[in-house]
Amino acid sequence: MKWKPLAMPVPALILSALLALLPGLARADAWLIDVHGAIGPATADHMVRGLEQAQAAGAELVILRIDTPGGLDVAMREMIKSVLAAQIPVVGYVAPSGARAASAGTYLLYATHIAAMAPGTNLGAATPVQIGGMPQLPGGQPDDGDSEPAQGGSAMEHKIVNDAVAYIQSLAQLRGRNAAWAERAVREGASLSAEDAQQEGVIDLMASSVEDLLAQLNGREVEVAGVTRTLATSGIAVYQHPVDWRSEFLAVITDPNIAYVLMLVGIYGLILEFYNPGIGVPGVVGAVCLLLALYAFQVLPVSYSGLALIILGIGLMTTEAFTPSFGIFGLGGVVAFVVGSIMLMDTDVPGYQIAMPMIAAFAAVSIAVLVFALGMVLRARRQLVRTGIEHLVGTTATVESVSNGVARARLDGELWEVDCMDTLGPEDRVVVKAIDGLTLKVSKEKGVKT
Repeated sequence: MKWKPLAMPVPALILSALLALLPGLARADAWLIDVHGAIGPATADHMVRGLEQAQAAGAELVILRIDTPGGLDVAMREMIKSVLAAQIPVVGYVAPSGARAASAGTYLLYATHIAAMAPGTNLGAATPVQIGGMPQLPGGQPDDGDSEPAQGGSAMEHKIVNDAVAYIQSLAQLRGRNAAWAERAVREGASLSAEDAQQEGVIDLMASSVEDLLAQLNGREVEVAGVTRTLATSGIAVYQHPVDWRSEFLAVITDPNIAYVLMLVGIYGLILEFYNPGIGVPGVVGAVCLLLALYAFQVLPVSYSGLALIILGIGLMTTEAFTPSFGIFGLGGVVAFVVGSIMLMDTDVPGYQIAMPMIAAFAAVSIAVLVFALGMVLRARRQLVRTGIEHLVGTTATVESVSNGVARARLDGELWEVDCMDTLGPEDRVVVKAIDGLTLKVSKEKGVKT
């Protein structure tokens, strides 16, 4: 039989080579995806794309290893939508010991097909944190969602809480878990340990490790996309989905502190470029940083009032540097800048606040620049006038020529007619006493020639 070097299509050859290099993708393994730290755009991007890749690789199931204090509502809902649309079982596993699935993590755990926790972990405290407290009815009783807003909470706060309760209850009913406790977790900020969560029917099982989890899942039936499936996890390999460069880059630029610095570098870079056109570097760096900051702000809970105050503050400080007002614009600019920086992140979610030391550092630098600029202005005002013709009074010139009784002296590169009480000749030195139109009133320096 004659050998055919191209019997297999080239795309199939490439796919085979990739699968050979990535054995975890070649078999129907269990994919392990970490949901670690505050839930935000980067976490959602990593989890959603990981789940999509796991399904494309034919994985048996996906394990979400959760350890989070909570996060942003938009990112959380994006992750939950991905879990609900999954065509393979998704297991939520709060681990290792000491981990937690607080706030947004509780919603995510409720959304998974199977919920598990390691000993020494906890979940709960799912009240929307931007409210800052549970709306109360008169007498201190929690609102049941049907009463009129009480003095302890606004109508908007009640709407947010009721929406969150309905959302987590729908997830609990979908997965057959304790919906009553889910409501308490939202309205009262209730929390549970792993043992109590299993007793309350909030989770399905407890496992000390991933291996223990897989052993307990073997033979378990789970409904996925309307179809009941029996899990076969005995001896299954675990592929840990790594955080790729895209997720890492997104995590960096969507950090509120990094986005804040990028915005300021971008604005100051453009200001410097406009002040000294032609340099190029400040303009290019500033434009790139500003675009990155705007992208980050697009996915972060930004207060546009705070952003406007920051821009106003920088504008006032720039105005102070170029048209000094002896501190009026500068002081107002610093105040607007600091207040806007504090207001910039419109959320109380942990991990999504700008560090006060960073705000103080930028404010201190701005104040230092203003003090330097004002000092330069004051020194300039104390100096003698260096422009116009008034600065010529008191200077010394040399008579260059005398013609028809008219003497002319060169001063500052210009030839002036001079009027003197004494007779002048070439090379005589004269001192300017006054200026009359285009004529210098001078006195002759006695006995001095050059």
